[in-house]
Amino acid sequence: MKDVYILAIESSCDETSIAIIKNGREVVALSTSTQMKTHAAFGGVVPEIASRMHTENFTFVLEDCLNKSSVGMDEIVAIAVTYKPGLLGSLLVGVEFAKTLAYVYNKPLIKVNHLIGHIYANALENKLEFPLLALVVSGGHTELAIMEDDYKFKTLGATLDDAIGEAYDKVARVLNIPYPGGPGIDKLAAEGHSSYNLPKPVLDETYNFSYSGLKSSIINLVHNEKQRGNEINAADLACSFQTIAIDELCRKLEIGLKNTGIKNVIVAGGVSANKYLREEIGKTCAKYGANLSIPKIMYCTDNAAMIGAAAYPLYLKGEFTDFSLNAESQANIC
Repeated sequence: MKDVYILAIESSCDETSIAIIKNGREVVALSTSTQMKTHAAFGGVVPEIASRMHTENFTFVLEDCLNKSSVGMDEIVAIAVTYKPGLLGSLLVGVEFAKTLAYVYNKPLIKVNHLIGHIYANALENKLEFPLLALVVSGGHTELAIMEDDYKFKTLGATLDDAIGEAYDKVARVLNIPYPGGPGIDKLAAEGHSSYNLPKPVLDETYNFSYSGLKSSIINLVHNEKQRGNEINAADLACSFQTIAIDELCRKLEIGLKNTGIKNVIVAGGVSANKYLREEIGKTCAKYGANLSIPKIMYCTDNAAMIGAAAYPLYLKGEFTDFSLNAESQANIC
């Protein structure tokens, strides 16, 4: 079969990213411009600044991606773009850029769900073996789903309030850890001990998650201790938080492994870069003899390579969209 080259675009938050993906598996070229330093000054992503910077960056990122590749636009068979979920302004910039490229070069347009893109980041590492359990952990989502085949999902559970990534960011802020907070907490937690008595999330046998109570308890604890003039052991508190947060992921995954008998697990989303998470999820999978797939760190965070991988099955099915495509800020896997 003739090789399929897809040019993919990702701009759901603060990363301007373009990739060329071959046959849904091989990263021919990837170029990403991060806005992290800009938003760090504000302690988090400022949507208006993010969308404006995407507008400024896209042509340079495209040029860089094409320069890294021997594949020209004439060999590209389709343009893929993230259209949901994410920051609406950022998504709109990417969608309009993709539509312009599709129009100018007369290429079909493929719309990709950002969360499904994170799942297919695993396809860049290993062939997806179905059925599988997909655990999505990011700043805005915490979901556990069964994937029976390409684009055949059954959601088992999701967050009832805060996603795990959001909890990491809020706890990092109260501990004065610079943005992005997740890596900072992971590093600081490794220096501490789980010594603080914190409430555990949803202790039931469902597949749902909840991190609002855990997050709020830490915010209140830090505030109360400061009011009393007491010093917080930041490393111990970070460790205590992370231990509970990740243990809850493992506990829910374990329920899924017991109830379904599925032996393939993939983890996806920005929080999957967390070192402690990777270790503990690995132990849970080993306990049940399940095969675990987690992308390389560079493919855990937002990137266009995962969007190209997720677009490939849609290309094979001929599932294209037209120029009425619009961005959507909210979405789940299904």
